[in-house]
Amino acid sequence: MARLLIVHHTPSPALQAMFEAALSGATTEEITGVEVVRRPALTASPVDVLEADGYLLGTPANIGYMSGALKVFFDTVYYPCLDATRGRPYGLYVHGNEGTEGAVRAVESIAKGMGWTPAAATVTVLGQPSKEDLESCWELGATVAAGLMS
Repeated sequence: MARLLIVHHTPSPALQAMFEAALSGATTEEITGVEVVRRPALTASPVDVLEADGYLLGTPANIGYMSGALKVFFDTVYYPCLDATRGRPYGLYVHGNEGTEGAVRAVESIAKGMGWTPAAATVTVLGQPSKEDLESCWELGATVAAGLMS
């Protein structure tokens, strides 16, 4: 069975709603043969990354950058997982109040350095997530998970 690892930093109601929508998409009954594992960014380990076949990442944009928690995750897993996870797919959702570009750029740069490939367009939300924003998060989760189905 394939495994999707969701690594998230969810410190606000807006990010909680985005996380829940992405999780719902990844676990919809149309997705079969994919186990979905959820880990807060500060607890996700190299073993979690090595055991997964794909990744879904969620972060706030803090002062123009990804959250410190997601940065700690990448610092922890980068070298132990660098060669073993090349070519694996990932998706990303980002929430911000003033801008998400720096956070997206930073995550995409690190993911590219790890050799991961984007499985879907990044979902970015400014302010309170709308129904359409949450549908985009649902679709992101479903797309990344569906790509892991055998």
